[in-house]
Parts: sequence; C-alpha cells; structure tokens
Amino acid sequence: MFPEIGQFSLILSLFFALSLASVPLIGYWRGNRLLLEAARPLTFIMSALVLVSFITLSWSFLSDDFSVLYVAQNSNSQLPVWYKFSALWGGHEGSLLLWVLILSGWCSVVAFKIKTLPEDVGLVVLSVLGMVSLGFLSFLLFTSSPFARLLPDTPVDGGDLNPLLQDFGLIVHPPVLYMGYVGFSVAFGFAVAALITGNLNASWARWARPWTAASWAFLTLGITLGSWWAYYELGWGGWWFWDPVENASFMPWLAGTALLHSLAVTEKRGVFKSWTILLAIFTFSLSLLGAFLVRSGVLTSVHSFAADPTRGIFILVLLLVLVGGSLLLYAIRAVEVRSSVSFGASGREAWLLLNNILLTVLTLTVLLGTLYPLIFDALNLGKISVGAPYFNSVFTPIALLLVVFMAVGPLSKWHHTKFSVFAKVCSTSAFIAILSAGLVVYYYGFGFIAWLSLAVAFWVVFLSCADWFGKVSAGTKGIIPRARQLPRNYYGMLLAHLGMVVSLVGIVLVSVNSHESMLRLSPGDNATVAGYDFMFDSMEQVDGPNYVSNKGQFTAYKSGEAVAVLYPEKRFFTTRQQVMTEAALDAGFTRDLYVSLGERLDGSAWGVRIYVKSFVRWIWLGGLLMMAGGLLAALDKRYRKRAGG
Repeated sequence: MFPEIGQFSLILSLFFALSLASVPLIGYWRGNRLLLEAARPLTFIMSALVLVSFITLSWSFLSDDFSVLYVAQNSNSQLPVWYKFSALWGGHEGSLLLWVLILSGWCSVVAFKIKTLPEDVGLVVLSVLGMVSLGFLSFLLFTSSPFARLLPDTPVDGGDLNPLLQDFGLIVHPPVLYMGYVGFSVAFGFAVAALITGNLNASWARWARPWTAASWAFLTLGITLGSWWAYYELGWGGWWFWDPVENASFMPWLAGTALLHSLAVTEKRGVFKSWTILLAIFTFSLSLLGAFLVRSGVLTSVHSFAADPTRGIFILVLLLVLVGGSLLLYAIRAVEVRSSVSFGASGREAWLLLNNILLTVLTLTVLLGTLYPLIFDALNLGKISVGAPYFNSVFTPIALLLVVFMAVGPLSKWHHTKFSVFAKVCSTSAFIAILSAGLVVYYYGFGFIAWLSLAVAFWVVFLSCADWFGKVSAGTKGIIPRARQLPRNYYGMLLAHLGMVVSLVGIVLVSVNSHESMLRLSPGDNATVAGYDFMFDSMEQVDGPNYVSNKGQFTAYKSGEAVAVLYPEKRFFTTRQQVMTEAALDAGFTRDLYVSLGERLDGSAWGVRIYVKSFVRWIWLGGLLMMAGGLLAALDKRYRKRAGG
C-alpha cells in the first residue's frame, strides 16, 4: 500500500511540476496576474507530494518491506536502523529521489523568500525551477522508479547495503553534497529569469548572491566530507584521488567560486553581466554533467552508480535541452546583456576578472582531464588514463597563482587603484611572509616547495589582516564600532580566504612531510615509522550486527611513552560475502597516526599499512572555514531587504 502511495505522489508531482513550468510563464507573457501568481501554490504542492513519496520509501526501508525491489537490493533485516534509513540513497533510484526532494526543498525556500524580489522576477524564477524539476521527475519516473514491486516473489531478506557505504559518511555526505549541487539550479533560475524578463540591471545580482553563496557553502562542505570519508574509510590513507566522480563535484565548485566573484562585481559596478549570466549557466551545466557521469555508467568508480544506457541518454538529453535552451535565450538577449561601464586595469574589477579567468582555466583543466579518456575511448582510439600526475602538474601552479591574486583583490578600490597603495602593504607583507615561512621550514626541516607555499599562505593572511585593519581604523568611531559596521559579506569573504589558505597549508605539508610503511607483522612485533614505535599487541575476532571482524590492537609510542591505542579491523559481511577494511586513526592537530590491515598472510602474520600524516586535518579545517564563510556571506542582512528597499 505505502509504495503505491509513494509512486502515485511522484506521478502527481510530475503534473504539478509541468504546471509550474508552464502556467506562470503563460501568465507572464499574457499579463495575466492570476496565472502568474499560481507559481507559489504550485511549488508548495509539488514539494509536498515529493516529500510524501520520500517518506513512504523511508518507511519501506525502516519496516523491511522487501517486496519493494529497491529495498530488497539495498537493505537487510540485520542492518542497523540508521543505515536502513541512509540506505535509501545508497543506490541509484533512492539517491535520485533524494536529489528531487532537495530540489523541491530549494524551490519551496525560494517561494517563501519571494517577497524580497520584484514579484514578476521571483515568480518566473519559480517557473524556471519547475522546468528543472520536471526534467528530474521525468527521469525518476520513466527510468528509475524506486517503488517497483517484487510481488508475489518477495524475498525473505534483502541483499544488504554495499559494505563500503555502511558508514557515518553515507548519512551526511550525499545529502550535503546534493544541497550544493542542486542549489546551483537556483542561480541558474535567476539567470534565465533575468533573460526572460529583461531585468538585467545590477540589482538582479544582489538577489542571486545569497542563494549562490549558500549553494557554494553546502557544496564546499559536501566535498570536504567526501574527502574525509575517503581518507578514513578506504584504508589507503589518501584524501583526494582525482577520481572522475570526485572531479564531477569539484568542477561546479570551481565555476561556482568564479560565479560568486562575478556576481559581486555585477552588483557593485553593473559590469560583467554577460560573464555572470554565462557562469550561472556553466555552473549549473557542470552540476548536470556530474549527474550524467555518475548515473550514465560511462565511469567505473567507487562513487558511481553504474546504470543502463537509457539513463545516460535521458540525462544527456535533459542537459542539452536545459543548457541549450538557456544559451539560445542568452544569444537572443545578447545585446541587452552588454555592460557599458568601464574600469581601470588596476581596479578591483580587473583583479576579480583575473581571478575568474584563472578559476575558469582550472575548471577547464579538470574538465579536459576528466572527459579526454572518455572521448578517446568513444572514438575507438584505445584506452588511456589521466591521473594525478597530469592534474598535479597542471593544476598546482595555476592554483598558487590564483591564491596570490586572491590576496591582492580586496586591497584594491573599485574602478582604479594607485600603485603606491599596493606597493608598501604588499612588499611589507611579502617580506614578513617569506621570513615567517623560512622560520617554519627551518624548524620542521621542510623543503623549497613547502617554503614557497607557506610564504604564499602567510602573505594572504597578512594582507587580509592589513585590509581589515585599514577598514576598521579609518574614521573616528574606534576600532570595535567600525568592525561591527562591516557587513557579514565582508567577514564571510575573509573567512573563506582564510579557509583556502589553511587547506593549502594542509595539502602542501601532507604531501611533502608524510611517511608510509607497508609491513609484515604478527602479534608481538613492532615497527618504527617517523619516530613513532608501533606495537602489534593482539588480534581477536568479534561479531558485528551483520559482519564478522578480525580486530587488531596496536599501541603507538613516542619517546617510550604510549600516545595512542588503535584498533584496525578486517570485516567480512556475511550477506554480501564481501571483505572491507576499517582503518584506525589517532587524530591530532599537526599529525595523524593511521593503521590499516591488509591481507592475512601465513600463520598469524598480517600485511599492515602504517602512515604518519602531517597536518592532514588542516585540509578539512580549511573546508569548514570556507563553508562557514559562504554561509556568513549568504546571511548578510542586506539580502533580507525587500526589493527596492
């Protein structure tokens, strides 16, 4: 009964999405207020129906209803209840339903906040989002319904959730990542609505900025959580692999970063309007491309959902229709999008434009490395692999250059800035940064690459502090009152830039100062890695809810004193007949101790990997700071003003 309710709710939501995509637009073109204002109730009804569908599928998982094919494939009666719920998005159909739920949630929030926008624009934005919802609901219903039944051949028990996904990471990572992915559809909706209504003045950028900042913040957090999950779950000690599906989330993040900066210029100076519109379309296109790569079956990855070609063709057509249609509309409106405002080569506009160019180059670099092997294979030219050597050698120098320019931009003024303003502050900060980085490198014994990267990082921090102090020390009100008057958007920018620097430091130091050993050890043996002595104390067998585990105990010593006890595991999941590695970590602010079990060798010996990771936590700390900066910028109180206020 419940699965049928869920399926029927999805069908109804499809019809309401179709109405949302068409009725308000017809009302706008005909000047019919009744039809135009139908956008809000249509949005709420569509969203409520999607929520009903999600709840019914959740109940099917929690109640072990194995008559539903998707539940039977991805759950098991012995699965802990929190994994039963998160198993809902552990496969293709359920993750797509989660995607649609989050999309409808964004639509509802826009409908609630529509009072801050010019009425016509806000209602047209909802109609554009209705088109996007229509496409994904059609994809879900026609190719990927999660409510297919197995009656009358209902199995006694389910096939279990993929052991790799039986982790806390599955509970938090996909929903947060999808919040970012799908959130960029709102920026796309604003861009298309601006093209439809002709409302292409600087104010539309102010309306779009908080939604873009919030989406960027969620995507930042989602990528950070995914990196952290891969680090501790896969047992290989890495935090980023340049996996094509990892790249699929990284590309819209890079484009979204460029979009945020471009929106700032468009709002403040009324320039870059065409660039901003194109970036909004480009960012959303990359989100759809990510969905295509994950769900088309063209990639083999631990992240991807291998699927039949029909699904890939469907979402490729959706990509062509939505993106192709928006680009056609842009071409029609191209004359109106042009900016007539000029700016100097030393103004803030020029620095932000340079940053955007570098971000776009980085995005295209990752896009080329991700798609080139697929295109090469599709043309029957053979199989090639583009991996970390390409990305590291091409991406790293451009990224460092980007960080350098990132620090200079906030110091400049709109339109034009005198060179003397830069010279003193930049040279003084550069000297202090080089000296500070040299002291750190000397103390820890790092090499030239670490010194260069740390100098750049310190330079950004010192320039940011100088910029803040210059703003709060101007005038006669005093530092604290002036600091309170600075907008949240400014503090969000500082926090995001600081997060970028912290991540940069973590990336560089974990790359140049980590240690790894692959050893053959038996209980009673010990090994020394990077000044730490690891004693293999014991091995025991323990029973979990749906697995049997070989659990080791290792004690780590530093200068003869015990600093950590670690319990790595090798788990055998009985239903799936699959073995998984559970690494053991002792986290620290400047280092991680990491032990994972490999294969069991003869007798009592095991293959053991031991890592000492330097500053690896700084990578994710930086991601959290960037996320906080994005949310702080999105919550700037001037974005809550009514249109025209």
